[in-house]
Formats: sequence, structure tokens, C-alpha cells
Amino acid sequence: MAADPYTTLGVARDATAAQIRSAYRKLAKKHHPDLNPNDKAAEARFKAISGANDLLSDPEKRARFDRGEIDADGEPVPERTAHRGFTEQGFGRSGSVDMSGMFSDLFARQTRESNSQPARGRDNAYTLAVSFVDAVAGSQQMLTLPDGRTVDVKIPAGFEDGQTLRLRGQGGEGRNGGPPGDALIEIRVRPHPLFRREGDDILLELPITLKEAVLGGRITVPTPTGAVSMTVPKRSDTGTVLRLRGRGVPARDGRPAGDEKVTLKVVLGDADEALETFLQTWSPAEKFDPRKDIPRG
Repeated sequence: MAADPYTTLGVARDATAAQIRSAYRKLAKKHHPDLNPNDKAAEARFKAISGANDLLSDPEKRARFDRGEIDADGEPVPERTAHRGFTEQGFGRSGSVDMSGMFSDLFARQTRESNSQPARGRDNAYTLAVSFVDAVAGSQQMLTLPDGRTVDVKIPAGFEDGQTLRLRGQGGEGRNGGPPGDALIEIRVRPHPLFRREGDDILLELPITLKEAVLGGRITVPTPTGAVSMTVPKRSDTGTVLRLRGRGVPARDGRPAGDEKVTLKVVLGDADEALETFLQTWSPAEKFDPRKDIPRG
């Protein structure tokens, strides 16, 4: 029998759903087989953690477990009403009659009857790695399960790293005609070389030339859904942030689309003798000190 799920996740019996989810994610990351290759103990620990989370993250299962109706494996607990009935009638109190054999047979029969009832299959936990762009824009992915089956996984737009999808009926087989369990798929988003995410906004640091910074002009900017044209204002410094409205995470569930925030970075490029000659003779009309606000002591 599995250990107490509260003990396995290290949470109190009155823990909130958020506390249970947080404890599971922390332990799952530590003991995940992908991070502990060829470590049987970590694999066993990960299975125990996943099983405990499956039970406690399901409000109905958790309530039944707390009432003592199911055990830590999610299996029904045999009722002991017959034993209570014998006790209430006064049998077995004098010590002259040994009722242990009768009770053993009774409980064994109840266990057999319980095990013959339809039971839902276990929920199985998996991990699926997706690209940054696929997570932002949404995509259809294929996941190969350990038994060789493949399932299509629809990644909704705006899905974040560490969130879990539930595929109904794709878990363990049910017992005695019971329904199958579910597949719980944790999505891991791979980092992108250009983009970062901040809420529903996409952040991008974009190099520009000195000429583009001084004179401004139209430039091409990458976004998760394709390149677009953007105007760089005249006299743009490094650190200037421009906003592309609606080019972040797409709108969904009543939430508006995010923006792409483009931070400009002026890059001089290769040595240019003409530029060097010009700067040697050039004198600005007004003296400008970009370090005037920096303490000198």
C-alpha cells in the first residue's frame, strides 16, 4: 500500500489546493527521472509523489480519502459494519469464544467483494517539452507514452512553463470494467535565444546601428508570430523601449493580447574610418555630458 499522500508531499492535512500543487511541483522537479537518469530510487520517489498528487489534487478523491472510504492507492476500504454489529450485540466480550476466525473470513470475503467492483484506473504523469513559440502561440504536439501509444496534445495559446494538461481517459486501465484514469502532462517550455516572457508581454532586446539610432527609420522586428515593421524614432538611445501592441501572448479567455516590448541596443559594428575621421573634427553645438548624474567621488 502506498504511504500517506500528505506525508509523501510533506503537507498538512488541511493544506490548500495551491499548497499541494506547490509542494508537488517542487518535489517533482527534484526527483523527475529526466533529471536523475538511471536512479531507481528517484524514479520510485517520483511515482509516489505523482500518485499522492493525483489523489490530493482531485477534490472528490481527497474527500473520500479523508473520510476513510479509499486508501492511499485510491482503492475502496472494506466496511467493518459486520464487526461493529457483533460487538454491539455483546459477542466476544467474555473471552470464552474465539471470534477471530469468523472475523478473518468475513473481512476476507468483504475484501474480495470490494476488489471485484469496477474501479477507475490510475492517473499517470508525463512531461512534454515544447518550444517557446509553440507555448505562446499554441500548437498541436504528439506524445509517445511508455506503452508505445501516441496521443495528440493540444497546447493552448499562452501556456506557461510548469502548467499541467489533463487528457481524460489516457491514464491507467480501469479494473473490472471501471473507467481508465487520466494522463497528466506537465509542460516544460524551452528557452528562446531572443524572446523572454513577462506575464502576457514578450520582451526582446534588439540591436540597431548608430545611423538608425541618430536618424531613425523603419526596421524589421521579429515576433513570435512573424516579423513586422517598426519605426525607430530619431535620436533613440540604448535602452529605449518601444511597444508593439498586441504582438505578445494572444488574447484568450477574456484576457486581451499582450504586447511585445522592444528594448533598443545601439551597436557600432566594425571599425569605420570615415566615422572616426568625422568624430575627430565634429563638435556638438551644445556640450553634452552623458555622465553628469554619476557621482565622481
